[in-house]
Amino acid sequence: MTETPAPHGAPDAEPTEEDIFEQKAVRLAKRERLIAERTDAAGGAYPVSVPITSTIPALRAEYGELEAGAETGVNAGVAGRVVFSRNTGKLCFATLQSGDGSRIQAMVSLAVVGDDSLQAWKELVDLGDHVFVDGEVISSRRGELSIMVSHWQIAAKAVLPLPNMYSELSEESRVRSRFLDLIVRDRARETVRARAKVNASLRATFAAHDYLEVETPMLQVQHGGASARPFVTKSNAFDTELYLRIAPELFLKRAVVGGIDRVFEINRNFRNEGADSTHSPEFAMLEAYEAYSDYNGIADMTQELIQNAAIAVSGSTTVTWADGTEYDLGGEWDRISMYESLSAAAGRTITPETSLEELVAFAGEVGVDEPPHPTHGKYVEELWEHFVKGGLTRPTFVMDFPLDTSPLVREHRSIAGVVEKWDLYVRGFELATGYSELVDPVIQRERFIEQAKLAARGDVEAMRIDDEFLRALEHGMPPSGGMGMGIDRLLMAITGLGIRETILFPLVK
Repeated sequence: MTETPAPHGAPDAEPTEEDIFEQKAVRLAKRERLIAERTDAAGGAYPVSVPITSTIPALRAEYGELEAGAETGVNAGVAGRVVFSRNTGKLCFATLQSGDGSRIQAMVSLAVVGDDSLQAWKELVDLGDHVFVDGEVISSRRGELSIMVSHWQIAAKAVLPLPNMYSELSEESRVRSRFLDLIVRDRARETVRARAKVNASLRATFAAHDYLEVETPMLQVQHGGASARPFVTKSNAFDTELYLRIAPELFLKRAVVGGIDRVFEINRNFRNEGADSTHSPEFAMLEAYEAYSDYNGIADMTQELIQNAAIAVSGSTTVTWADGTEYDLGGEWDRISMYESLSAAAGRTITPETSLEELVAFAGEVGVDEPPHPTHGKYVEELWEHFVKGGLTRPTFVMDFPLDTSPLVREHRSIAGVVEKWDLYVRGFELATGYSELVDPVIQRERFIEQAKLAARGDVEAMRIDDEFLRALEHGMPPSGGMGMGIDRLLMAITGLGIRETILFPLVK
């Protein structure tokens, strides 16, 4: 018996629309033949189920080291997608792929299945089809783990052809047709699994610290918890305008008021803003709050969460990005002051007392554009990004932000004019933010009023007065530390990919 391997070498030209149309017509005709030849009562082209006894990954784990030409005497029934195929006179070969990318060869021999079955295989089976095969587990003469097929069945027909398995899909195709990306590209499947490992690791770390996971509303009568433009919708049942949430913060804090001292949520946020390599209008967010902690304690917790997630994916806190770069997430991360680091980088002293007029003049000198609805704090943050952000290489907590840009944060315990807030920068972008939470309802109302004034002047990202949240605070919220982190960005930090790669099905026009 002579083995003919799956084809290798230069890829064929990409099919034209006309080619695809013709292939679809041929495949649909094969589907009609499958229907006509069905003998069971179920009807239709495909079986409801097939008698699987094992999986391709399991067979590779158990028999992957078989010597060339070895036979096991063990029969297995497995199913997979046909990704390579070659038909010869008396022997046909196909490579079956499982959902995780594992592969096994199916060998359909005239001597084993008979003439009718072999001919049906040649006439009916196409690349992309899901096929069930049953037979002995062997190693071919070339050393390829194989099933010597004694029985086979098409489980589902691919009416449209697969893309070329030898050439990369374009980024646009990968995003728009992620299902094809998952079929043809290892990295796409690995990213999905990495995301699942990250989420499992986050939950395990929180559980080890006695946090409870909760779910809070995504449809809200009032948006809040962040400075962002919301998506607006309407409830017909309640005949009222609603907002897709921009953050779960104000509801999670209600939970802390209610006595859930350590609480977190992993869920979706929606912000009606721009989309680029680090932003998506819909994204997964982690927020967590711990009573009787502060922004230092929650920074420690965030570092542990991220380092454990890196270990879950990479086996180490040193991760390897998609471009081959190694990045060290280990050790203790730097903590720098926003005002001090800005002053050092700019070569002039900038403090909370620096006037808005001085900041405007200095920004003009160094070419920093005026931020929307300018305030002291917004200019400080723009100048900090201009002078400092690009020089950060290691993971870094940037501490102590201007008061007027952080309406939900407690004022610093010893430095006037700033709040106890940090932003964590990894890979050049903001990955997470953390606060010593503002729990005084009187001060919080004053901050909301200031935000309302900004909104009245046209700032669409400003918060509104949330009386229900204030009523909760009036019942007493303990001193707390809180943090928020984008799950998609965490994947970016660990894998080196862009945000559209880390989201399984990103929004595209």
